[in-house]
Amino acid sequence: MPKTTSTRPASRTDKPGFRMNELVKASGVPKSTILHYLHQGLLPEPTRTSPNMAYYDPGCVDRIRFILHLQDAHRLTLAEIKEMFESRGDEADFSAQLQLNDIIFGKSRDDRIVDRMDFCSATGLSSDQVKELLDAKLLLPHREDKFDQDDVRMGAMYGRGFGFGLKVEDMSYYVELGEKIVDREMALRSRMTHHLSYEEDAARTMQMVKNARMCRAYVIDRLFQRRVGAMRDLKKDESRT
Repeated sequence: MPKTTSTRPASRTDKPGFRMNELVKASGVPKSTILHYLHQGLLPEPTRTSPNMAYYDPGCVDRIRFILHLQDAHRLTLAEIKEMFESRGDEADFSAQLQLNDIIFGKSRDDRIVDRMDFCSATGLSSDQVKELLDAKLLLPHREDKFDQDDVRMGAMYGRGFGFGLKVEDMSYYVELGEKIVDREMALRSRMTHHLSYEEDAARTMQMVKNARMCRAYVIDRLFQRRVGAMRDLKKDESRT
């Protein structure tokens, strides 16, 4: 006799996960994409409490974000991603990779993902200004035309700058120097981790990411503070004379 599925509705206190509409909102991807990942074996099967009600493990949000990152940053196909997932074995073996992903991209939050129209509305930027910022790499959403709240905050900041006469080309040095810094950081990471096992590599990379963030903020802020401290007044940079 086939196993029957309980039809007892999940209460608010024992709800086993996200409903589909909740998972769509939390992950920022459409239902069709989630179902495709499910059919490809990239997501765990949901818990079904009735023929028409399914609950998805909250961990699916992190898994979806990681799949999108692997597609965008590493140009991996879904078949390659599935093979990588399967080669890691159980979730314990895979946890190091998810932890590293959390350190680099931040843990899943309830930040609302907005499209370009809503992004313009939230930041006060025109569509042309958004395009200019995207082309200059001063605006770097993780996915094309999908903006998270960090993007919105940066867009609003750029809008304020434009309001007092700042131009995109005035800020281009952030990208030019930033790419050089990242190139050097990646080369250093490779040198420091190439001989390590996967788990050791992930652990050391997590620490190096934290160190790099501290170093960037500390060194640049202190250089700026020293430069300002050497000025006799705000209208003259004495260190340049």
